[in-house]
Amino acid sequence: MPDINNITSTKVEVTISEEHHNKRLDRALADIISTFSRSRIKSLIEAGNISITRRAITNPSYRVKQGQVFDLLIPDLTPAEPKPENIDLVVVYEDNDLIVIDKPAGLVVHPAPGNNNGTLVNALLFHCDSSLSGIGGVKRPGIVHRIDKNTSGLLVVAKNDHSHKELAMQFRKHDVDRSYLAIVWGIPRPKNGRVENYIGRSPKNRKKMTVLTSGGKHSLTNYTVTEYFGSSAALVECQLKTGRTHQIRVHMSYIGHSLIGDPVYGGGITASRRRSITDETTTRLNLFHRQALHAKSLGFMHPITGKKLRFEAALPDDMYSLVCLLKQHSNN
Repeated sequence: MPDINNITSTKVEVTISEEHHNKRLDRALADIISTFSRSRIKSLIEAGNISITRRAITNPSYRVKQGQVFDLLIPDLTPAEPKPENIDLVVVYEDNDLIVIDKPAGLVVHPAPGNNNGTLVNALLFHCDSSLSGIGGVKRPGIVHRIDKNTSGLLVVAKNDHSHKELAMQFRKHDVDRSYLAIVWGIPRPKNGRVENYIGRSPKNRKKMTVLTSGGKHSLTNYTVTEYFGSSAALVECQLKTGRTHQIRVHMSYIGHSLIGDPVYGGGITASRRRSITDETTTRLNLFHRQALHAKSLGFMHPITGKKLRFEAALPDDMYSLVCLLKQHSNN
């Protein structure tokens, strides 16, 4: 079998073996051609690019038989809609299959209404260029997980269908190690804890997530207080056991310890918080304009080699300065 990852406008023959007899066509071909995701195979089928004895099969659920020979026409990759942009990136690791980025706060991961350019995807299209083998037939990076615009830290991105498929599976099974550092108001009790509940869209504000008593998705965060600053604030390490939208922000707010600077989940300087800090500290805290959250470490299995990879990213300057400010305040 040739390296399908690097094939464009090429016809490939695939013979159905005994182990794939009577499977759906899309599932059988996805098993045989491990470098393509099932969704990619399905799109090829529906586009009429897979045939047997010159007859196109356009039904992904078609049941295959042992010994059948299918012709696959792999078309050229189509250009991604987002345009490449020369945006500086902090590359922690890169090879032919994936790239790990230390994302700065303020950088949106994916183009969306209101953020059509200047995103991480735009930057990766420029940076990776010819090393992108494409996701789903499009020459683009494969985003398998995201972190919020105003959260900094580590993010892994796939360069080809096979890596995208394998990494997505690891995230889906919660086999990826993810640790975040958060600076929160107050001191969580106990200092080593677990927050487990169900998270979904707030019925009162659809832009917010919230803990729900019914519905929602299961969510679990383990946390450890690693440093505290008097009684005002603490540095907390959070380990994600699930990956729900805004999970850490919602969970810390839920237990009464919102992230400092979080404009959505109660991280502002309230009257009660104001009483525990000086005027100077208040003034400087007001200059911190994002949730104090950083994706510190990321560990996963390499989708091709199977080797365990683990990466660390130091606190960015703004959070480091915030820690120094809170230390100074607690020592006075």
